[in-house]
Amino acid sequence: MPYHHGDLRRALLDTALAAVAEHGPAAVSLRDVARRAGVSHAAPTHHFGDKTGLLTALAAEGWTLLADALTATARRDPRFSELGVTYVVFAVAHPAHFAVMRAPGMTKGSDPELAAAQERASAQLQAGAARHSDPAAAADPLTATAGWAMVHGLAALILEGSITPEPDVETLARAVTNQLGATAEITNR
Repeated sequence: MPYHHGDLRRALLDTALAAVAEHGPAAVSLRDVARRAGVSHAAPTHHFGDKTGLLTALAAEGWTLLADALTATARRDPRFSELGVTYVVFAVAHPAHFAVMRAPGMTKGSDPELAAAQERASAQLQAGAARHSDPAAAADPLTATAGWAMVHGLAALILEGSITPEPDVETLARAVTNQLGATAEITNR
């Protein structure tokens, strides 16, 4: 999709997302993104500096989208399990962002925009864990980690094709995340 006019930065990000979706973040190159966008090879460098800068911008955007989705869910239904559903639905709806967000060593961790977006998402997950229906689980700092591991694993399994979400992603995610409360109830008997 050649770029014609308007927001070149956005066009480059969208083109990079398409490349990530096809080949993964490791295979993305600035030259390929420029070619796909129909712009000079210098255009991505001007906006992002290098491949790491481009992937950092994509990761920051992904974490911002996730943080926004978690915030909206917390306003609607603050249960910890519902935040987990949102995480899985986000990952499946935004697989290219999700791939870059979880690509270790491919982004600039010191980037302030990325760090702020990650912190916003993390704060929502931590707050959700603190609202857990079981007081012992709510007080346990490992609750958020266990919940994140569960939903992250489910999202990865769906994206890898190891699990087919039946009847749909949201229903499967809700059935799995409901186990977050059931586990606490079982261990407290």
